[in-house]
Amino acid sequence: MSVRQFWDERFAGETYKYGLEPNAFLRAEATRLAPGSRVLVPGDGEGRNGVWLAQQGHRVCSVDASPVGLDKVQALARRRGVDIDVELGDLEVWTPVPGAWDALVLIYVHLPSAWRTQAHRRLAQGLRPGGRVIVEAFHPSQLGRDSGGPRDLDMLCALEDLRADFGMLCEELSGWQGEVMLDEGPGHQGAARVTRWSARRRG
Repeated sequence: MSVRQFWDERFAGETYKYGLEPNAFLRAEATRLAPGSRVLVPGDGEGRNGVWLAQQGHRVCSVDASPVGLDKVQALARRRGVDIDVELGDLEVWTPVPGAWDALVLIYVHLPSAWRTQAHRRLAQGLRPGGRVIVEAFHPSQLGRDSGGPRDLDMLCALEDLRADFGMLCEELSGWQGEVMLDEGPGHQGAARVTRWSARRRG
């Protein structure tokens, strides 16, 4: 099954798999963004994070491999009365315009290690100097829990993974890994082990 087919099936139906509210870490970190920032949200799924950012007055582009997910992004944006750009893209190859973005938001965007580093660096190159990176991912110790996340250790991220991926291009501002309580739709419920990281583009 292709990535597109997997997520099209996951996002089918009217229910929003990960809820309608933004991720808690994103909500906290977004207070540091300048008004009207250009924000890139790869792997935005059904749009809960991208649409919320648009509601805060930011100019947002949600990128996802699932047309079904992107249709739900646009439907949610219409219900919330905001404009949002969407782009269909496979993150293994999709490339942003260099230096075009004020912030890069990656919330539970889990990629295979074989190309994760290259994808992270390619996405970071889309940031202007000083642009922000905001990441939350499931930690490797999440494996085996039923509160969410891939069932594949290779796709989970510790702090050292993010530091290695982004460190050449970005300066760390904060890094943390530990346990949180998730209440993000039917897909993320209960105690979970996560990695949270924020940084800014050097330059």
